[in-house]
Amino acid sequence: MSGAEAGTQPVTVLETPIHLDYVFTPGIAQSIFLRGLARGVFLGQRCPTCGKVYIPSRGSCPVDGVATDEVVELPDTGIVTTYCVVNVPFAGQAVEIPYTCAQVLLDGANISFMGLIQEVPADQVRMGMRVEAVWVPPDELGPSLASVKYFRPTGEPDALYESYEEYL
Repeated sequence: MSGAEAGTQPVTVLETPIHLDYVFTPGIAQSIFLRGLARGVFLGQRCPTCGKVYIPSRGSCPVDGVATDEVVELPDTGIVTTYCVVNVPFAGQAVEIPYTCAQVLLDGANISFMGLIQEVPADQVRMGMRVEAVWVPPDELGPSLASVKYFRPTGEPDALYESYEEYL
């Protein structure tokens, strides 16, 4: 006689306490990027073949497969290419909902990265919005994206869609 026939139910959930510790070791290219954040600057790398600037760089151009040795300091300003308004609360939440996460394409870069958008109501964030980084105070800077508190609108006119459409 099987367990189901004896009146028992099959196990469908098993709770097991698990704890995983991760240690991240950045390579040369990511170390350059992280050291830049510790100084309050964005550092990317340029491909010697196509000229594209990647931030954070992985050390090689994904298009041409060549090393990206030239370090490029990028400005604190950029464009919101896409975004998401978060309305769902979660444990340990530090930001009041609704809040906006966006892909920010820094001026001079050829790849965007995620950043928090603040100092503007979530319903006023839009694609093409010009933004600038707000850094933590100098004594709090470190080799982490936590050095960038958030991005805020610059008040400049929105970028034309054609200027960022290939980065969506």
